[in-house]
Order: sequence, then structure tokens, then C-alpha cells
Amino acid sequence: MAKKVVHVVGTGTIGEPLIGLLADFRDALGIDEVTFHKRTPLLTDRSKVRNLIRRGARFVTDSKSFEGFREIGLDPELETHEALDNADVVIDCTPSGVGTSNKQEYYQRFSHNTLGFIAQGSEFGFGKPYARGINDAALVRGEDQYIHVVSCNTHNLSVLVETIALADGGPENFVSGRFVCIRRANDISQDTSFIPAPEVGSHKDRRFGTHHARDAWHLFNTLGLELDLYSSALKLNTQYMHTIWFSIIVRNKTTADDVVDRMRANDRVALTHKRSAGTVFSFGRDHGHYGRILNQTVVPHDTLTVREHDGGYEVVGFCFTPQDGNALLSSVAAACWFLDPETYEQRIQALGSLFFDEV
Repeated sequence: MAKKVVHVVGTGTIGEPLIGLLADFRDALGIDEVTFHKRTPLLTDRSKVRNLIRRGARFVTDSKSFEGFREIGLDPELETHEALDNADVVIDCTPSGVGTSNKQEYYQRFSHNTLGFIAQGSEFGFGKPYARGINDAALVRGEDQYIHVVSCNTHNLSVLVETIALADGGPENFVSGRFVCIRRANDISQDTSFIPAPEVGSHKDRRFGTHHARDAWHLFNTLGLELDLYSSALKLNTQYMHTIWFSIIVRNKTTADDVVDRMRANDRVALTHKRSAGTVFSFGRDHGHYGRILNQTVVPHDTLTVREHDGGYEVVGFCFTPQDGNALLSSVAAACWFLDPETYEQRIQALGSLFFDEV
């Protein structure tokens, strides 16, 4: 039987933890081999490459970079084209825009013997948008070879729409959703892009505001839904977690207790009595997989409120976005779906200890 190989391109904020997650759980996920590509030999990155190799992943780079990596004590096992040719699934975790460029330059050349390609976050148009548990029913084996795993904040606002509105009467119950994505300035793994003060964003999309609502609309549209969604964004001078303020209007009568009950029934939603991004982040550091829990959102009970609104009901609250964990889980789920669509949901339950009911 041929090996089932998953290849990850990039070792940054998403790539590094994803490689580690796949390597640590590869047996339970039905993966025989994990390979990863790093382009540039840097002494500052040598320790993480060594650690990923120690955890069982195989190191890949371009042929022109072999000597540079050997000079800093790292020995690549495979060349880029060889790794792509061997892979059953390729997950692109490169910076914004590079994934789409890689699709045109590399991936389309290997599509004949690769089950699927996955790109992360800000790669709108790479393929069918996907978030685990939201639109799995829209994936079609043999048709969807390119999947776009939506951003962590898009995961968050989508699961809010699903849990608060769609789970209580379907799309007829949903009226509108408004979101303010209060983003961290940068990740704790990054030295650049930190800001000294809050920085507001612009509404570049006249219909949706920012890409978060746009991407969520396209996500739900794969199921035939056309939802009224709008988002705004700003950055705060913090490295802890993204936070979202939301207002979701529904037609059916509901209460804050009803909303909490629906959230408890969804394994992708964690509830908390904590109100600080610092304490929620700390929980992930202490109890997650190398700092990350895999829930799609963490909702503080006490921020939820419901009021009557134009014949309907407005659900208002705040929530935290787990540190890229939701996108990591969707990437693993999509990879397992490509490998075996009949068993992928069962296989990712191996990660169940990283889904939390309460934080």
C-alpha cells in the first residue's frame, strides 16, 4: 500500500505548529509521513527545524539552498519538486499571496498525482472556502482539489452565525450579522509589525466591509446561503489574542441562556468566565498543543445579552479567537478529507483533547 504523505510549505506562525501537530498525531490521523519545506537558511530558525525533524517530520528545501542549510548544520532530505511529486496532500502556509502564486507556478504542475492542495487565511480565490464543521457538506471528492481554509477570525464569526442563528431554525431565522474584529498587532513568534497604539482599519469592500465578512459569506454560500454579513477591523497593541464584538439579529425568540445552551452543544465553541485575553491565552499556553487550543471561538458568558429589535432579537457579546488553532484544525480536517473522505471526521477525533467545553 502506498504511503500517505502530507507536505507543508512554510514554517511560520501557522506552518510551524501545523507541522508539529501533524507529526505528533500522524498515526491516529492515518498519515504515514509528514514533510515540510523551508526556503531560507537562517540561524535563528535552526532550532525549530531541528525540533520538527526530531518530532518525525522530514525537511525539504530548494536545490539551490541545500549548501546554505548544510553550512548551518541542517541536512535536507528531499528537494522541493521531489517532495511535491511524492505528496498526497500539500498545505501551503506561506505569507499572504504567496500561496496563490505557488498554485500557478508549482501546484498545477503536480495536480495529476496529488489528491489536494490547501492554502491558509488571506488566499481568497485559491479554492473552495472551508471551515471544519461549517461547510463540510459542500466538499465534493474528485471536484474540489483546491481548498482555501479561511482565516481564524472568519472561523470565529462563522461559528457564531451557525450557533446563534442557524442552529435555531436554519437560515430563515437569520436576519443579519455585524462584527468588529479587534485584532492583535502580531503573533508572539514575530518581531515585526507591532504597533504602539490602536490602529483602525478601512472598509475596502463596500458590501462586506472587511475580508472577514466577505470570506464568511462565500463560506456559507457553498451551502447555497446568502447571508447579510458586515465586518470592521482594528488592531490593538497586544500580542495575545484577537477579540470579536458581535451583533447577530434573529427572528425566533431567544434568551442569553438559550444561546449558551446551543454553544455548549457545539464542540467548536468553548465558554469561559474569564474576561481577559491574557488569561484565556494563558489557558491555551498551559493546556493546548504547544500553546494552541483547537476551538473556533471562546465566548465569555457574562458578555452575552439579548434585546428585542424590530420584531426580532439581537444577540450581542464578545468572544476571543484562539491563536490560529481553529484554522489549524480545519487544515488537518481538510488533509484527512483528501486522504479518506469516509473516515476523516472520525480520525480528527484523535485531537479531541484539544477541544475544550470551558476555558
